[in-house]
Amino acid sequence: MKGPAIFLAQFMGDTAPFNSFENITKWASDLGYVGVQIPVWDSRVVDLKKLSESATYCDEIKGKAKNAGMEITELSSHLLGQLVAVHPAYNELFDGFAPKEVHNNPKARTDWAINQLLLAAKASKNLGLNAHGTFSGSLAWPYIYPWPQRPGGLIEEAFKELAKRWVPILNAFADAGVDLCYELHPGEDLHDGITFERFYEAAGKHSAIKILYDPSHYVLQQLNYLDNIDIYHEFIKMFHVKDAEFNPTGRSGIYGGYQSWVDRPGRFRSLGDGQVDFNSIFSKLAQYDYKGWCVLEWECALKHPEDGAAEGAPFIEAHMIRKTERAFDDFADAGIDNETNKKILGLV
Repeated sequence: MKGPAIFLAQFMGDTAPFNSFENITKWASDLGYVGVQIPVWDSRVVDLKKLSESATYCDEIKGKAKNAGMEITELSSHLLGQLVAVHPAYNELFDGFAPKEVHNNPKARTDWAINQLLLAAKASKNLGLNAHGTFSGSLAWPYIYPWPQRPGGLIEEAFKELAKRWVPILNAFADAGVDLCYELHPGEDLHDGITFERFYEAAGKHSAIKILYDPSHYVLQQLNYLDNIDIYHEFIKMFHVKDAEFNPTGRSGIYGGYQSWVDRPGRFRSLGDGQVDFNSIFSKLAQYDYKGWCVLEWECALKHPEDGAAEGAPFIEAHMIRKTERAFDDFADAGIDNETNKKILGLV
């Protein structure tokens, strides 16, 4: 595993040092990070189209990162992936993720988003990256709770359409040699293991389909995030190191009562302030030979982002595990061969 790294999306701003790639990488490096994950929708960081077309521009971006002592870990297209599939109930809310020329035009917005993902596949390849993070979007999310009773075939039809939209994108990522890692996240049709499996089957078990593992979203769903690693470790190619807590009361639980983040029983926290068992997570990832980046994502409802970022690098570094290359008891190896083994077992 590699790190510590930081996802830049929540830190970008219009004032220094958060207003440009060059400035923010220097800021992150000074905090102890060695990698940055880039949100491709934020033009203050990069120009996605230029990344997909220009090797010179890609070299410039990599050079700026290197000058700050950083590597580019992955690109992220979360807000663009969201627009690949939008239920009509969310049209107005999600129009804000797209350029004005496709507002109030869901088909044009979807086509634009798909094209952006195709650019992201080329950009990832041009930067020499092997994984990319995104959201799946959602057609079925309004029907997450089975009341009113869902009509037969509704969910199957939703996943059939979702796969239809994503397969050309998945093909592009496969051609680029890049894993497309879906962050399993409430609000997306891919939000837990069952829905991931539905999509995987609907998309013909496409080889490019992988997982961005983020335990915070499992805490808020009360999903066993350690068991999830045991089940899906072969798919996990990206990791957001993000904390959360869930404190239900007699008045509110998983659904949160339409409250704001700070008042919800389930809320995100800065690293070390929540309930996630990172010792066990890092141990399991090491057990399964996770070779990707460990990337801080900050979304705390309480702590200032700059404090969370400052605390994040040493937290990740302290939890990363360099897997041993030999057994602890190798010193006691008696050097017995197979013939002796047979003798011990009474076979000769």
